[in-house]
Parts: sequence; C-alpha cells; structure tokens
Amino acid sequence: MKSSFKIAAVFILGILAGCKKEEKSPSYHKGDLTILTDESFQSVTEALADGYMINYPETNIKVETKKEDLGFLDLLHGNAKVVVMSRNLNPEEIKTFEERTDLKFLPARFAADAVVFVVPKDSPKESISMDEINAGLLSDKKEFIFDGTNSSNLNFVAEKLKKQPKELKFSIIPGNQKIIEELGKYPDKIGVIGLNTFSRPYDKTSEKLREMVKVLPVVDKGKSYTADFEGLRSMEYPFTRVLYFLANEGNFNIANGFIRFSCTHLGQKIVQKEGLQPYNIYKREVQMR
Repeated sequence: MKSSFKIAAVFILGILAGCKKEEKSPSYHKGDLTILTDESFQSVTEALADGYMINYPETNIKVETKKEDLGFLDLLHGNAKVVVMSRNLNPEEIKTFEERTDLKFLPARFAADAVVFVVPKDSPKESISMDEINAGLLSDKKEFIFDGTNSSNLNFVAEKLKKQPKELKFSIIPGNQKIIEELGKYPDKIGVIGLNTFSRPYDKTSEKLREMVKVLPVVDKGKSYTADFEGLRSMEYPFTRVLYFLANEGNFNIANGFIRFSCTHLGQKIVQKEGLQPYNIYKREVQMR
C-alpha cells in the first residue's frame, strides 16, 4: 500500500513539474505585451499590433505612447520589453543597452517614416530650405512648433542638424495632431510633425488633417525634395528616418515574435497600407524581352 502511495505521489509531482515547466516556457503566440512608442509613429505600431493579434488570437498587445527618450530609459531599466525608436543611438547608449540587457544591439528596422514641415493651407509659403530650418531653430522668434521635448521629432531634427536638442529654440504644442489643428492660429509659425500622423491614405481622420495643412518640400543645395514614397524609398528627402524596434528579451517570446512578424512580408504590407515605406519591401520593375 505504501509502495502504491509513493508511486502515485511521484506521478502527481511529475505532472505538476511538467505543468510548471510548460507555464514558464517562452511562447510567441500567446500572452501579453506592452509596446512603448512615441506618439509620432503610434498609428503604424498599432496597425502592426492589430495584425499580430489577428494572426495569433491568444496574444494581447497594448500600445502605450511615451516620448522616445523616456521609452528607451524604460527599456534599459527593464520596465518595457519593446520600444520603437527613430534616432540613432550614440556609442555610449549602445554600450549601456548591451550591459543592462546582456544582449547585442540589433535594431529591427521595419519602416521609413519622415519628419515633415507644415503650414496652414492658405499660407503663401511653398517650400522651406535647409538654411531656413537651421537659422530658424537658432532664432529667438521660435517660429518652429514641436510636440514637446524628448520627442522623436525634436531628437531627429537635432541629430540631422548636428545639434543637441537643448541648443534649438522652438515653440511647443503637445501632440502632432494638436499642432495641425491649432496651426491656423499662428500663421507665422511652421509645424514640425511625424508623417505617420496623417499618412494613412484612406483614413477619415488622416484625410481631414491633410486638408488643414500644406506639407512643404525641403530645398537643399537648389534641389527640392518631398516626403512621398519615392523620397522615402530613395531616402533623398533630407528628413527621412528609419523606424526600428529594440527589445529587452533574450528568448523567442511574444516580443521577438511580434518583431519578426513586423519584418515579414505581411507586416511590411501593413506598413505600406499606413502610407509609409516598408523597410524590407521595395517596388521592383521587371522588363520582359
């Protein structure tokens, strides 16, 4: 009898151990994940999250908006598994990332986006030069409006101009959409927003926002560049930026599963439907003879 009891006990413990092991095993197709993204590319991040949850119904992905630099700090401190970034990290930041996460710095690039300069629809201004941008961001007039400090737009423009964000002089209206909606009150100002704010071709809100402003081509050395698909694909538009994911996850769990999905053909088609240039899919022309 005692022998039977011992066998049963060992059998039950074996089942419990097996269950415990199964619960802890990594899974890319079920579980919860929170992604931190700057508001400037919230739309494309949410679209990719929706696509992943459709393909894997047992996953629950939440997208939270946080200024780019603050999101990166959360990743370093282990408070986030995935963040979306646009600016290049400096060598010290890369070193810190690798030391804190014990992972190699491997940015998962998934889309070409842009920072664009907008004015009210009835503005006589038709373009803006790199010289004007440089001079304006050092002027006490503060004629450029950004969505805040620590934001991806400010970081990227500062990086492009080889400046520190704190060196630039600008006005603030919190939120890309708010800048568009309130820009008409400041006819002498120029809004600086992320293209993904209104890049979705058939979205009603995007259409309404596009009708309110005029996107200025950027003139550099006598040549005009626009943030259209060609300008993004060739990266000739001066303020083209590449969006990428950074993860604090060493195994193939839901975070890395989502990142891999975003870089596959299906994920890249979602990026394209957002009105952005997919990083891994380019239009190919084949000549038949």
